[in-house]
Amino acid sequence: MSRLAVLRVAGAGLALLTSAWPTSAQVRDGVPELMPGVPAGYLLEDEKLDSVALLPAPPGSGSESGALDQQMHNRAAALRGTPRWELAKRDASLAPDDAVGAFACAVGIEISRTGTPRLYQMLQRVMVDAGTSADGAKRRYQALRPFVVNGETMCTPEEDAELRADGSYPSGHTALGWGAALALVEVAPDRANQIIARGRSFGESRMICNVHWQSDILAGRFMAGATVAKIHSNPHFREDMAIARQEYLRARDDEVKPSRDCNAESSALAIRLPGAL
Repeated sequence: MSRLAVLRVAGAGLALLTSAWPTSAQVRDGVPELMPGVPAGYLLEDEKLDSVALLPAPPGSGSESGALDQQMHNRAAALRGTPRWELAKRDASLAPDDAVGAFACAVGIEISRTGTPRLYQMLQRVMVDAGTSADGAKRRYQALRPFVVNGETMCTPEEDAELRADGSYPSGHTALGWGAALALVEVAPDRANQIIARGRSFGESRMICNVHWQSDILAGRFMAGATVAKIHSNPHFREDMAIARQEYLRARDDEVKPSRDCNAESSALAIRLPGAL
């Protein structure tokens, strides 16, 4: 992992996916760390998929795909200043608890280090694997981000320099969110529609923030789906998934509701990005 030496999983202003692991005995002990406080995913380096081999090159200048990217950018720009823009700004943060917390309303329970420790830990590790699945293609193509091309505002101007140095294609942030959504559907199949919709909107937030093109989003989803499929070969993941399901069912039955304002989130998500694939 090379970007800024702090696991820039989303390719965007990310400090750490986790600062301190839960102390509950219910977490898996002995999880290796990429560096202090940053856990490794489930996949070893030689088990990771090759995004350069699996993905086409990003759209070129004058291509139909490039024209579609620009069209979608124009539609996303119209959402600035709306509650959907504010949610996109919130989705930009992958600080401790924020990435996992983004899915709490969709799952219908509070996901926390203390209340659902194995679920929390499992999601963090899936996010690492899915989020870094785009790294090879990012380094290969070094595609320019929308705000660099158009000079318009973005959700996190404080990250301008960092984002300029990090390739746009594919979207690691999208891959991280889509991977988490796919894993969560297995944990809470009764909430599948809500979870998948949130996984999709999490990636769309990157278009709304003016830091990714639609082609970046689609490529990120592809890599996340393939990576989560690969993670299923890991016996630790399968064991963690079974325990995470039990934690979810207990929290659901105990009505441990999310601490986030789910009504506000629902209202923001009702503002759709027209034509998004």
